[in-house]
Amino acid sequence: MIKVKKQLGEVSIFIVIFFALLITVVIVSFVSIMVKTQQQASTVDLSQSAFDSAQAGVEDAKRALLRLQSICSGDASSADCVSAKSQFNTSACNNEVKKLSDVAAAELDNEIKIKTQQTGAGSILNQAYTCVKISLDTVDYLGTLSADESKMIPLNGTGPFNTVKIEWFNSDNLNSDDNFSVDLQPGSSSSWPLLARNSWKPSRPPILRTQLIQFGSGFKLSDLDNTINGESDANTLFLYPSASNSNDVKVVKDRDLRKTATGAPLPVSCLSDLTAGGYSCSVSLQLPAPIGGGARTAFLRLGTLYNKTNYRVTLQNDAQAVKFNAVQPTIDSTGRANDLFRRVQTRVELIDVNFPYPDAELDITGNLCKTFLVTDNVADYQAGSCTP
Repeated sequence: MIKVKKQLGEVSIFIVIFFALLITVVIVSFVSIMVKTQQQASTVDLSQSAFDSAQAGVEDAKRALLRLQSICSGDASSADCVSAKSQFNTSACNNEVKKLSDVAAAELDNEIKIKTQQTGAGSILNQAYTCVKISLDTVDYLGTLSADESKMIPLNGTGPFNTVKIEWFNSDNLNSDDNFSVDLQPGSSSSWPLLARNSWKPSRPPILRTQLIQFGSGFKLSDLDNTINGESDANTLFLYPSASNSNDVKVVKDRDLRKTATGAPLPVSCLSDLTAGGYSCSVSLQLPAPIGGGARTAFLRLGTLYNKTNYRVTLQNDAQAVKFNAVQPTIDSTGRANDLFRRVQTRVELIDVNFPYPDAELDITGNLCKTFLVTDNVADYQAGSCTP
């Protein structure tokens, strides 16, 4: 008799189940990756849209500031100007942009919808800026200067002031992200050398050329060329970064370099390590009273030699802090796209259109060549004859 063995197939069934589970895991993993990628793309898109909404709030805030300037251009003490200024420096969201800009937007729960060409009234991404606040008065003036660049800063305070504090060079100006050491001239130095540009290390703060221009209520143009009791309305200091323990308070007196040349820059005590943050160099300048007395109108011109720098300027009346008034307003804008929010804080320059001023009559980097020729003969002119 022939015996027939039955093929049970347990191994085949096990293999089929194993591969089915494996394929299921692969498919589920692939779908999960697709869903996460789609969510990330959607989040990035919403984040950018929320940022754009916040930027739209910043632009409407700029229009509000321009409107304020227009209202106050005739008489800053007029009732209309005082009323317009009262809309600022408040805790109410969107107060300034609704009343002083040309915004014509639908409001819902006090937020302002964003209208775009792509989305109509913002219905697809549901874009809006929820809160925009403008502060005319700021505790400081912030800026950045490249090497050999200069900046004119109006010293317009909310009250009287007699001291200007300048801080410069922070960790953002260092070339290394993990080295916070600052190169400084040794404190034991008896001289403050002006080195060749390539000998000035990138980790050393720049020399700061600081110029004060001011006048009082009874101002005459000739006062800028006068010196009374050793005080002038035009003063210049060269602030040299060092590791010395020098006095961080400098008196701005008898510093008109157009008349009397100074023998050396003024050493300023700077920090050699920025691990804790902040600025490396700091100095307080005590200002003289303007010639002729009265209310002070002043400008501070900062210029850098050798390196770039970030800087911060604050005002004080003796030991009491004084805010800047409408010099560099702060705009705080929060934007939304669906349920994702982005917040933007920025500073803007508010130039007085009734008192325009140049940063410099001539500002260059490198050499300057000037050729003057007075003649009635065209052939006397020689193109390219000036070689610096």
